[in-house]
Amino acid sequence: MNVGVFAKTFPGHEPATVLAACRTAGFASVQYNMACSGLDSLPEVIPVSAAQRVGSAAARIGVHMAAISATYNMTDPDPDRRQAGRRAFASIAAHAADMGAAMLTVCSGSLDPHDKWRRHPANDEPQSWTDMCREFEIICDLAEQHDIVIGVEPELANIVSSAGKAAQLLTEFPGSRIQIILDPANILEDVAPEHHHRTIDEALDLLGAAIGLAHAKDRHEDGSVAPAGRGIIDWHHFLGGLSRVGFDGPLIAHGMSADEAPAVAAFLTEQTTRL
Repeated sequence: MNVGVFAKTFPGHEPATVLAACRTAGFASVQYNMACSGLDSLPEVIPVSAAQRVGSAAARIGVHMAAISATYNMTDPDPDRRQAGRRAFASIAAHAADMGAAMLTVCSGSLDPHDKWRRHPANDEPQSWTDMCREFEIICDLAEQHDIVIGVEPELANIVSSAGKAAQLLTEFPGSRIQIILDPANILEDVAPEHHHRTIDEALDLLGAAIGLAHAKDRHEDGSVAPAGRGIIDWHHFLGGLSRVGFDGPLIAHGMSADEAPAVAAFLTEQTTRL
């Protein structure tokens, strides 16, 4: 595994500045956000020169571009916002090769009209699942066209809310370009500590080779987000489980400040070298 970071953890609007900060902090890979290029996080138009600056900066600095965020609300109840997000996904996908990335990350969505990270009762309705799958059909076609994969992260507040729902999505799209992003802090949300190991093991056994990226944030006992290594997650168990199912990809840290990032990089690097 190589240890990476959300590029947006570090301030700046030029890719060279942001990526250099990531590398200096001890990270070998990044999940990029177009805001780090001074654009909107979901730009519908990306100048070719802007995409090429990302790719050339990553190559020069020696940072692997693990993924780029294209995270729009795929089940936004506002069709105009949903279509704008889809157009941004298409734009980022069209320039992913120039930026050196093979994965775009998305949000399976929430029916909440104001916040894609807020749970809504309608998320569990069969029609919401059907609508989400229709949106996946569209972006899977774009992924084929641009030779990229789509990273989907189980989030308690979203329609793909668990490892089980993630496995269901994979069943709906057999042989597709959909991969899973697994974050232990998500699958352990609202899980009692005595069940943490079992929950992690079940998720890893269920998703296995479909895991294309892992995230690394932690949680305090009260449920609030913490930097990796400063919360209640057993990282030795989680990382050992990832290794057991054959995962050897990027481990992307987030949920911390830029000042906290070097300590997180050191902690995760030490944990991965002990596997």
